Amino acid sequence: MDRIIYSPMKYVQGPGALTRLPQYAAGLSQSGAYAVMGPHMVKHHGAGLEEAFKKEGVSLAIHTFGGECSQTEINRILADLKAKKAGVIIGIGGGKTLDTAKAVAHHAGLPVIIAPSIASTDAPCSALSVIYTDEGVFESYLILKHNPNVVLVDTDIIASSPVRMLVAGMGDALATYYEARACFASGKITTAGGTSSITALAIAKACRDSLFKDGLRAKLAAEAKTVSTALENIVETNTYMSGVGFESGGLAAAHAIHNGLTVLPGGHGAMHGEKVVFGLLTQLVLENAPEEEINQVLHFCRQVGLPTTLEMLGLKDVSDEDLKKAAQASCAEGETIHNMPFAVSPQAVFSALKVADALGH
Repeated sequence: MDRIIYSPMKYVQGPGALTRLPQYAAGLSQSGAYAVMGPHMVKHHGAGLEEAFKKEGVSLAIHTFGGECSQTEINRILADLKAKKAGVIIGIGGGKTLDTAKAVAHHAGLPVIIAPSIASTDAPCSALSVIYTDEGVFESYLILKHNPNVVLVDTDIIASSPVRMLVAGMGDALATYYEARACFASGKITTAGGTSSITALAIAKACRDSLFKDGLRAKLAAEAKTVSTALENIVETNTYMSGVGFESGGLAAAHAIHNGLTVLPGGHGAMHGEKVVFGLLTQLVLENAPEEEINQVLHFCRQVGLPTTLEMLGLKDVSDEDLKKAAQASCAEGETIHNMPFAVSPQAVFSALKVADALGH
């Protein structure tokens, strides 16, 4: 089986990076750009971007994102795109906005630039869009032909976003190494379609080490709404290192347990990365990891404010019956928990959830 590494063609990060967007768009197409933007970004940056594109001599059409990465929204944009002069698609905003832009570019056969307004997940760099129904229920994964042509991250914008989103991104990123390590040991297929590599594992390990070194200081900078070296490091960690690490290194129990927890209504208020990090604690229990390693993860979570218990996820009074349902969903056919280097049963996940919760307390 081939070892496969996926990554965006260009990754650009720094204060004020969004102002350089017209130059990167012009480098991909001179026939105009079409931007899918979140409402907040349209309100605060739409007019400025239109003026910047005009100075660059590139036309810009802006579509305000409808709120759901659904096939309805994708089809609506594709229909509008036919009437516009555009040779490049741009996604600016949160995760669903970016996934929609990637899906539109995929169907239209056009290059795509991704400009996240938050650093809460590692999705911006991936060749994947998560498709939902119009009501927001998960529907399918759309595997894209390639990763984004450019990922452009303006750290001034990230620093002004809610701190909880940055911290949730740290939770998502923290699982990267431990899941990649499990996939490397098992030799299972990664999201990129091949087996893991020493390069992907090294990036995943660097991702973990960066979090332990700079996570707390990055959070303090975000609370002060300022860009520091630590914040720059963690934005790169959350976005690029975790993105390449998960896609080319592989997912395992932590993300599968996250998916299982989504069947419990009480946890819907928790963010993706917050559920993933509790899934990581559960994975470490499944692995019977050394106490020192578990304590290192617990200490980091407490430092930056990531949840370590079911109660902190909004599941204070969850019953054993419901936890067993979550454990069962975690072990569904095709779930990434089967990438672990040993067989995992719903009963084992249920037990690990209980132990992880006790350790978190």
